[in-house]
Amino acid sequence: MDRHINLGSRFNVPGRRISADVMREYLKVYLVIGSANCQDDPLYVVREALAGGATMVQYREKGDGSLTGEARIKLALQLQELCREAGVPFIINDDVELALRIQADGVHIGQEDADAGWVRSRIGGGILGVSVHQLEEAERAVQQGADYLGIGPIYPTSSKPDAHAVHGLQILPGLRQVGIHLPLVGIGGITLERAGEVISAGADGIAVISAVAGLPGDQVRHAVQQLRSRINR
Repeated sequence: MDRHINLGSRFNVPGRRISADVMREYLKVYLVIGSANCQDDPLYVVREALAGGATMVQYREKGDGSLTGEARIKLALQLQELCREAGVPFIINDDVELALRIQADGVHIGQEDADAGWVRSRIGGGILGVSVHQLEEAERAVQQGADYLGIGPIYPTSSKPDAHAVHGLQILPGLRQVGIHLPLVGIGGITLERAGEVISAGADGIAVISAVAGLPGDQVRHAVQQLRSRINR
């Protein structure tokens, strides 16, 4: 695999980074999913979420009972194909080598994962998201080439046992007030009832796990449609 492969070329001009305006549209309803956090079959959940209007999908295969080896790669490829059919970016959580192997559209990393500057050098113009929890981390991610920042947890969440302390809504306007203009997506405990206030506080979109993947498959499409409705108000 060419270490300088330009991921994300389906969603931006080859050799150039995705624009902030386009990135904001992709962040509207951002589904984060793995086999361990799905109540139903992940392929069915993603298919229904896309039909309901999910705007981006992140494959996060972590936690007890998660897939490994070829089974993990196979599911990634299957989910990616659904996203390609829907014209939606497919992002890999943390694993740069997997992203390069399947030519995913980008990578999302946390503060405990790889260095953002190194990831940018590996994925070329692909989409790079970075989770941040304070101003210094946000400023560093901007300098290292992030295309968007994941902010949270906004509310208490059970989806990530290792989640950082809850920040509340105030972190979003706080980042905006000090000059962080990169697209922001809120994550952590976001429900239908809370989605609108996250956007009002300064986020460009919401990342959801249990609010979609934790539902029976036949409820997923409607749940995503409702989330889109709250965000678009």
